[in-house]
Amino acid sequence: MGEHYALELEHIKKEYPGVVALKDVSLQLRKGEILALIGENGAGKSTLIKTCSGAVIPTSGTIKVNGKAFSRMSPQLASDNGIAIIYQEFNNVGELSAAENLFLGRPIKKGIVIDRGAMEREAEKVFAELQIKINPKELVKNLSVGYQQMVEIAKAIQQNANILIMDEPSAPLTNKEVQSLFSVIQLLRQKGVSIIYISHRLEEIFQLSDRIEVLRDGEYIKTLITKDSTQDELIKLMVGREMTNKYPEREAHIDRNEVVLELKHVTGNGDRDINLKLYKGEVLGLGGLVGAGRTELAEILFGAAVKQSGQIIFKGQEINPRSPREAIDLGIALVPEDRKRHGALLRISIKHNINMPIYERISRFSVIDVKTENSITEKYRASMGIKTPTTDQLVKNLSGGNQQKVILAKWLAANAELIIFDEPTRGIDVGAKYEIYKLINDLVKEGKTILLISSEMEELIGMSDRILVLCENRISGEVQKEEFFADKIMAYASAVTSDGREEG
Repeated sequence: MGEHYALELEHIKKEYPGVVALKDVSLQLRKGEILALIGENGAGKSTLIKTCSGAVIPTSGTIKVNGKAFSRMSPQLASDNGIAIIYQEFNNVGELSAAENLFLGRPIKKGIVIDRGAMEREAEKVFAELQIKINPKELVKNLSVGYQQMVEIAKAIQQNANILIMDEPSAPLTNKEVQSLFSVIQLLRQKGVSIIYISHRLEEIFQLSDRIEVLRDGEYIKTLITKDSTQDELIKLMVGREMTNKYPEREAHIDRNEVVLELKHVTGNGDRDINLKLYKGEVLGLGGLVGAGRTELAEILFGAAVKQSGQIIFKGQEINPRSPREAIDLGIALVPEDRKRHGALLRISIKHNINMPIYERISRFSVIDVKTENSITEKYRASMGIKTPTTDQLVKNLSGGNQQKVILAKWLAANAELIIFDEPTRGIDVGAKYEIYKLINDLVKEGKTILLISSEMEELIGMSDRILVLCENRISGEVQKEEFFADKIMAYASAVTSDGREEG
C-alpha cells in the first residue's frame, strides 16, 4: 500500500515532561505532491516535522520513507533517505560563499585540497536548474533573505532530496521574493519532489497545495483536498470554533485632549522629517512597503537608533532616549518584529522574561523578592492567557503566539504607557492573532497608547483608529478611519498622487 507514498507517519506520539506534544498523529505525503500542514501555534506542526529529520525522537510510532519503516530518524539517516527541511532560521554560514554553503561538511576535493572551482561549477548548475540567479562566489551574508533561502533549497536539491519540508518559508520574505519562492516550488514539484509546506498564510495554502492536513492541540483533525475546501472551513478546523470576526470589536477610548507622543521634524536612522501626534488610548497604524522606514522610526523611539535632529515629545516633555533602557524607564516599550532575536530571551524561563525589566524594582540589597516575582508572573500568565504547564518553562519551548504574549507581559509589568508593536502577528496563526488583537483592545481600554506597524493591509485597517503611511522614509499620507480603503493606503505607500502619477 505504501509504495505510492513518499513519506508516511503512522501513529506518531511525542511526550515531554508534563506535556503531550503529539497524540497519535498520522500523515501521508504522495510522490510529487504539495501537502500543506496547518494548525494554530502549539498544534504540533514543528514537532511533527522534526521527527522526520531526527531533531525529535518520537515516543512511539513509525516513519516510512518510500515504504521503508523506521522507529526513529537521525539527521544522517534522514539525509541518506532524501529528506531535507528548510527551517525558519536558516543554517547558512554568512562568511562562506554560496557554493561553499552548498557543500558544507562535504566539500569537493582534488586530493587533499578543496576544489573551490569544482564546487562553484556544481553550484552554478543547481542554481540554473532552479532558474535562480545567484553568483556562486558571493558571500551568503551579502545575499538578500530570499536568496539565502534559495541557497538552502539548492543545498537540499544538490544532496538529492526528494522529500522537502518547508517551515514558514515565506515569513521573512518580501512579496517579490515570495513569488520567486513559489516559482521554485512549482518547478520542484514538476521534477517529482514531494513537499510538505507549513504556513499560517491561508492564501498561500490555496495557491500552492494539492491537499491540506490540519492539526489541533497535538492531534490529527482532518485531511482535505485544497480545491474543495474554504478558508472558513480551515479556520474552524484549526481553532475548533467558528470565528465570525477576525478583529474583535473595540469601543473608542481616544482622549484627544492628551497627546502622549509628538514628533516634530524627526530625522535619523534613514528617516527624514517625520511629524506625527499620537493620542492617549489610540491605536495609530503605521503603514508602508517593506523598507519604507517604519521599523527605523520604532528604533529611534525605543533608543535603539540615534535621532539626528528634530524633537520627540513624550507626555509633554522633550526626550531623547539614547538606549532601550532609557526608553523603558520613560515608559516606552517595543514588541519587535523578530521576537526570537530581539524580543524574548528564549533560553530562560517565562518567569525571568516577564520580570527582567523590573528586577531592580522588586529587589532589596540585590536580593529578589521571590514572592513578588511569583505573584507578578502569575498575574500576567493568567491575564494574558499564556499556555504553559509551568512558568519555569523555557520561552523557546512555547508557540509563537505564547512567546509574543510573554514579551507583552514583560512590558506591562514594566508599566509601559506607549507600546510599539512591530509586525505583532507575523508567523502567528489565526486563533492566536485574535487573542493578540483582544489584548491590544484591552490595553487601550486601560489607557495605554499603541503604535502599530503592520505589513498586513487587512490587519492595519482592522485594528487602527487612524493610519499614517510611510514611503521612502517619509510620511506620505494620513488616513482617517472613515477613509480606510486598501487602494488609498497603497497609493500613499507607493507615493502615487490622486491622478495616478508617481511622486518624485
